Amino acid sequence: MARTIELKVDPITRIAGHLGVRAVIDVDTRRPIPETVRSFITMFRGVEVFSVGRPPEDMPHVTSRLCGVCGSAHANGSIIAVDMAYGVTPLEFGVVLRNLAHAMTDHIYDHPHILNLLEGPDFSENIVSKLTPSVWEEAKKTRAEHRDIHGMTTIADIMRELNPVTGKMWQLAVLFQRIAREAGVLIYGRHSHPSTLIPGGISTDLTDAQSLLIAYTYRLTKLTAWAKFNYLVWEDLLRFYEDIGYALNGATYEKPNVMSAGLFDDAEAYSSIGDNKEWEDVYKGIDEAAEKRTIVPGLMLDGELVSTKYTDMNVSTMEHVEHSFYDEWADKVRKQEWYTETDPLGNKLLWGHQDPAYHPWNKVTIPKPMAIDWNDKYTWGAHVRIVWKDGRVRPIEVGPYARMLILSVRPNRYSSGNGVVKVTLPRACTDEVPPTVCEEMTFEWKVPRRSSTIYRLWARAFNTLVDVDAAWLNVLKALELVRNGKIQTSRPWGHPGRVTRGAGFVEVPRGTVRHWLVQKGGKVLNYQIHAATTPNVSPFDKYGRSPYEESVANAPITEETPPDEWQGLDFVRAIRSFDPCLPCAAHLEFSRNGKVVKVLEKAIKDVTSCYL
Repeated sequence: MARTIELKVDPITRIAGHLGVRAVIDVDTRRPIPETVRSFITMFRGVEVFSVGRPPEDMPHVTSRLCGVCGSAHANGSIIAVDMAYGVTPLEFGVVLRNLAHAMTDHIYDHPHILNLLEGPDFSENIVSKLTPSVWEEAKKTRAEHRDIHGMTTIADIMRELNPVTGKMWQLAVLFQRIAREAGVLIYGRHSHPSTLIPGGISTDLTDAQSLLIAYTYRLTKLTAWAKFNYLVWEDLLRFYEDIGYALNGATYEKPNVMSAGLFDDAEAYSSIGDNKEWEDVYKGIDEAAEKRTIVPGLMLDGELVSTKYTDMNVSTMEHVEHSFYDEWADKVRKQEWYTETDPLGNKLLWGHQDPAYHPWNKVTIPKPMAIDWNDKYTWGAHVRIVWKDGRVRPIEVGPYARMLILSVRPNRYSSGNGVVKVTLPRACTDEVPPTVCEEMTFEWKVPRRSSTIYRLWARAFNTLVDVDAAWLNVLKALELVRNGKIQTSRPWGHPGRVTRGAGFVEVPRGTVRHWLVQKGGKVLNYQIHAATTPNVSPFDKYGRSPYEESVANAPITEETPPDEWQGLDFVRAIRSFDPCLPCAAHLEFSRNGKVVKVLEKAIKDVTSCYL
């Protein structure tokens, strides 16, 4: 009979509440038993419930409160949904300002923050030397490829600089996240809850637009140098882990199921689809506008790129609650005047293969709290699945890896479609990092065809370079518009008296944020939110395991300690590589035969305590 031990990590917080992970591990093989893996959300926020009846224009400001870190992520998803429902999009300068602010307060700020403050400690000297000492010894002997640029001679030196508070990478991330926030606040007015997003525009004070752009560009120059430095450090560290056999620890699907909605709207394309039109017209134009986003959209199922259309991603999305703490709504919603079975293009929701009541436009949030039952309902996270035109139903992964993989298989600014992403950043210097990163630099990465812990981190580091490049593109566009005197940002808007809908999809650091809105006469009738982690954290069902649970199932224990001292390092590395919203303390329980045999309160506290 196999020796087993149950390992529960609870809580690991996410962007909209607390997350726990539980698995039974075969002690002899050091591997989780796949069917025992559960990820579970232990907190209900209720934003969807109390959104009903509110003015849609309030929703970007209400939903930004979902998170104190990535408030602008939800604000941007929400404002696109409101734009669509009201039939109005910003003027060109308004689109550019939205891009510039979102690039800073979400992406350029958050990716290095996630890598160095939240995920980095799991790869720091303090953790690696304690839990995997043989890896530490190998790191001390391995020279870093880019040591002449970043100044860290060995991989062990990089690990040392990832130590919380005392490490150079930790300290630089704190410094540069402030600079990125400053740049975003020039446009948003504040962080992390933007105050200037309005339907069909943005209300930034443009009394002196030229000075605003100078202040933004000054900070972008510093952040460009930092992005180069940060990438080269992480490339060296992750290549080391790839070389020692850690490449597929925390892997998800052998044939990728990934989605990216795209990012950074083209000013002309997005502005042109919403000149006070009917909402159906905006919806019909959104595919062409999304196709021109700097980071292009795409949907891949079973390793095949099946669509690049925004509307396909909308029609294909199903949400159900088999293992979730919610009640069924299908019979109730069909009686509502706003219930629909098709989109404005005439597509049957879920392509006619599943009940359209389970599409987010029709989904109603009805909380039903109860005790956890691992074989029944065990989480506040709902099941998010993609239903394709041929009837396939798949779980879906979102995040930087998904974004970079889609980018690599489509011809666009960053790839010829050959599986390699490539970006060139201009000359940029700042006193805080070595002058060796000043010159123009070109970076390439062949995106692996399977998501894993280290490849998700690698994608995040590379994604930062792409985001910096996109910010420069928008700076140049903004300067062009200012020179031409085109600094108007917004169109007038009103409340459509009939039922209208919106679907706002946008990429954010942790994945794809998607907001669905139904309104009538300026009042929300239904509102549904997929946070960036919602698809990743979904519970298992007959269609398979979602990314979190799949990654933990494929995360064998590498800790070089006795089983009753395992601390779940590989589990939390896998989870944090998706979503790094961490608690300042966690407790781990070890149990046999249903009885707790050991509890580690505030596990790994001495080396990874939160200092934020």
